Amino acid sequence: MANYETLDAHNEKTEENSFEENLKELENIVFKLENGEVPLDEAINEFHRAMILVKTCDDKLNDAKDTLAKLVKDNDDIIDFNVDE
Repeated sequence: MANYETLDAHNEKTEENSFEENLKELENIVFKLENGEVPLDEAINEFHRAMILVKTCDDKLNDAKDTLAKLVKDNDDIIDFNVDE
């Protein structure tokens, strides 16, 4: 099963990594899982890691969006940053 100490260490590293580093790691995990040659236990761990990376990347994107919105607001230029999903 999952080695939680290793997962915790990965989680701390994820927070420190840049968005681009986390995205690259996520792409590598997706490639491995799509390949289908990963043992089940490892696939579960990789999927868990991928979900952490997705959340971290999403949080960083939202932080960047909020920062940009604040900068624009501070300059009295109003731009709607809502993104259609």
